[in-house]
This record gives sequence, C-alpha cells and structure tokens, in this order.
Amino acid sequence: MYLPQEIIRKKRDGEVLTAEEINFFIQGVAKDTISEGQIAAFAMTIFFNEMTMQERIALTCAMRDSGMVIDWSHMNFTGPIVDKHSTGGVGDVTSLMLGAMVAACGGFVPMISGRGLGHTGGTLDKLESIPGYNIMPSNEVFGGVTKEAGVAIIGQTGNLAPADKRVYATRDITATVDNISLITASILSKKLAAGLDSLVMDVKVGSGAFMPTYEASEELAQSIVAVANGAGTTTTAILTDMNQVLASSAGNAVEVREAVQFLTGEKNSRGEVRNPRLLDVTITLCAEMLVLGKLADNTEQAHQQLQAVLDDGSAAQCFGKMVAGLGGPQDFIQNYDAYLPKADIIKPVFAKFDGDKKVATVTAMDTRAIGMAVVSMGGGRKVASDPIDYAVGFDQFIRLGETVDEQTPLAMIHARTEEQWQQAADELQQAITVSDEVYVPTPNIYRQIRAQDLS
Repeated sequence: MYLPQEIIRKKRDGEVLTAEEINFFIQGVAKDTISEGQIAAFAMTIFFNEMTMQERIALTCAMRDSGMVIDWSHMNFTGPIVDKHSTGGVGDVTSLMLGAMVAACGGFVPMISGRGLGHTGGTLDKLESIPGYNIMPSNEVFGGVTKEAGVAIIGQTGNLAPADKRVYATRDITATVDNISLITASILSKKLAAGLDSLVMDVKVGSGAFMPTYEASEELAQSIVAVANGAGTTTTAILTDMNQVLASSAGNAVEVREAVQFLTGEKNSRGEVRNPRLLDVTITLCAEMLVLGKLADNTEQAHQQLQAVLDDGSAAQCFGKMVAGLGGPQDFIQNYDAYLPKADIIKPVFAKFDGDKKVATVTAMDTRAIGMAVVSMGGGRKVASDPIDYAVGFDQFIRLGETVDEQTPLAMIHARTEEQWQQAADELQQAITVSDEVYVPTPNIYRQIRAQDLS
C-alpha cells in the first residue's frame, strides 16, 4: 500500500519512482481516489525533475492500462494493425489519405483521432464536415468498418486511457503541459490503447509546430520512439516540416475536398495533381508504416505500392467504404462537392507592397498565425464548447520561394461575410512575408528516428 503524498514527496526530492508506485498513482487517478490537487503536485514535480526513460515507460503503460486496451485478435485481420499520429499542424490533412492508402496496401488502420487543439486543425472536425459521418460508433461498428474498409477514423471513447483525460485537464490549468515526459505519456497512452502492432509518429518542426524549436521536436521524437518501443509497440518517428501550410488548403471542408482530389488524382485548387509537399510527406509516412508492418521489404518497394493504389483508385475506394460504413454518403467519393458545405464568399487576397517595388518572393510564413486565422473565422474552437463552421478556411495557398506580384493571390479565402473575409485577409497578409531576401528552403523531411538509432 502506497500513500499518494509519499509518491509526490519522493519525486519532489528528485528520486526515481518505481513502476509499482507510478501504477498505484495512475490507477488512483482513474478511480478518482487521487485528488486534482495531488495530480497537480505530481505533474509539477515531474515538470521540474523530469523522468528517467524507465519512469516514462511505466507512466505510459499505467495510463494506457487505466481503461480498455483494445484486443483485435477476434477480428482475424489478414494484415498488420498500424497507425500514424501527428503532433499537429496547419493544413495537415495526411491522416485522411494515409489511412486509405495503407489499407489499400493490406494494412488495417483503426485510427483514434482528436479535435483541433489551439492553432492546429483536428481530423475529427474535418471528417464531421461530411454529412452523417459518425465519429463515435460502437466498438462493433468500429471493428467492422476497420475490417471491411481497412481503415476507420473515429474519436476517443471515454474508456480509452481515462487517466490521461484527468491528468491532461489538470496540466492544462497548472502550466505543466510543456514537459517531454508528460507529453510522451499523454500521446502514447491513447495510441497504444488501440492495440497496435506498430506506430509511426509525425513530429512537426517549424513555425506551425507544437514544439518551439527543432531541438525540442527532436527530443520529443526520441522520447516517443524510446518509450513506445519500451512499452512493446514498434514505433518510428519522422520529423517533418511545418514552416508553411502543408496542404494547399487549411480549414475543414476545404481540406476534405483536397483529400478526395488527392486520392482520386483530380486536380486540386491550384490546378495540380497532388500538392508535391503533401505527397512527399504522406508517402514517407505511409512507406514507413508498410515497412514496419512487413507489407514492404524496403522504402523503395513501399513507394511503388503506394503509387499503384493511388493510380488504380483502390485507395480512394477504401476511403469511400470508410465514409459509408460510418454513416456518410454512399457516393461521397463520386459526388463530394454536392455534400461538403461551401462558404458564401470565396475570393482571393493579395500581398501588400511598400513603395514602387511590386514583385517579391514569399520568404516566410507564420504558420501558427494562419491556423489561428482559421480559428477566428469559426473553423476551430477558442473554447471547447464553440461550434465549428465547416465551410470557412483557405485554399490555393502560395508557397515559400514563389514569386508574387499585385495579381498573385496569397490564397483564396472562404468566408461567411465581407467583414469576416476582411479580417482573415488582414491576418493572412501579416502572416505571410514577401521580401527581396533570398529564400533558403527547408527540407520536407528532416530525419527518421527508429529504435536502433537510439542505442
């Protein structure tokens, strides 16, 4: 028998907690025998003293095991159970294509996703722009759609990692969110409760990333790989760029529209077959999922398989099956434009120029500010109870390194009113820097971190 205050004292004094002590505390959190004040004190001691890797593994496993851990063995899946999780970004629509692409290659992707958080868009908010799409199906429907379509993207049920929900709510109001140990355990406890064979983590880097610096993103990626593998789930982290909007769009319905066009090969709002940056990042993440799941021998073979399922339409078919299976339209892939909500005003915003110079290069984006502009329009939430306007957002985004003049749109704004359009235009003009400076490009993919890289 342990005393919560003694566990807190031990960590406060910089000592290492045992797995048994951590498990006792987290079980108490799940059963409500640990108070909010004790959770706050526990989180603060970790914030100041950090945790060893073994403590992080124990904390993650305890939070994972605080509720239901899904067992898929009765489903008799014919392939590996794989998933991807992103630390969040702007225009980061990869999950919608990735799940369907991996499913078409023989994987099974039971993806439990979240809503928008701060400036980052939420996969569930995007999917709810599809009429009838049910993000909270029964476990039977979740399993059935995963088996039939190969992919099902839903929301977190209350009995998955319930301790994390209490701990996170307390961290949110006690300034203990930004700690590597606590972030690692929070992310992984929910993902590992989904009963995965393997996981790929997309850790963002840049102006729209969750972590403030490249070094911090790299540290988080290394922690996630070490802890997830230590907890028994084969995991790779990939550091990807978020110094500009990833897709050609940012919002909810506008991103779903781009995802469908990506899967079917239809030209997007910029008149191209798939945004090249979005394609590069999505294929890289998918390829690692195929390699970890032993569906491909190497990355080159995985790339060929993924391009084939895009070309023959089988990836789009998997997405359509998922939508229909979760309550959306049966013909969504064929007639997506008839179902997705549209804004009342859709018109371009242009760069502002000082002086006589009327041509410049796009040299920087405050991607976080662009995400907050979507929130300001109603495409995200300022507080949890806010309703979402699925129609608003941006598309046809300019990209870093491109040349603009007075007739080159920075983006198309999808707004409800002229006033809303004007506010979004002002925010976008401030968030996108055009200048005479030489633009130095950053890579789409910075590095890949596998378990063997940490030894």
